[in-house]
Amino acid sequence: MNINKILKLLKQDDFAEIPNHGKWIENNSVIYAKEIKDDVFLLFVINSEQQNDAVRAMIAKFDSIENISRKEPNQLMFYLTLQKNEDLHYFEKYMNISQLH
Repeated sequence: MNINKILKLLKQDDFAEIPNHGKWIENNSVIYAKEIKDDVFLLFVINSEQQNDAVRAMIAKFDSIENISRKEPNQLMFYLTLQKNEDLHYFEKYMNISQLH
């Protein structure tokens, strides 16, 4: 999977890079977040130290964007590990369907 392509897309789509304080996400991970509804965030967590450059996509509810790396989410609504290009394709389909509601 092309991590650089994903990073470029996240930056173009106004995702904020969240400082990782290592409270519930591994220290060597980078967090990108975008608020999609009141206190509900779409997160991409990229761990470049794992063999396959694992990317995790989550939709989670937090008290605020500042708490994303400091506290576990109040509610985890969606979680997907992206390891292959097909995984990203399925996630894109999910996002397109969920935006219709």
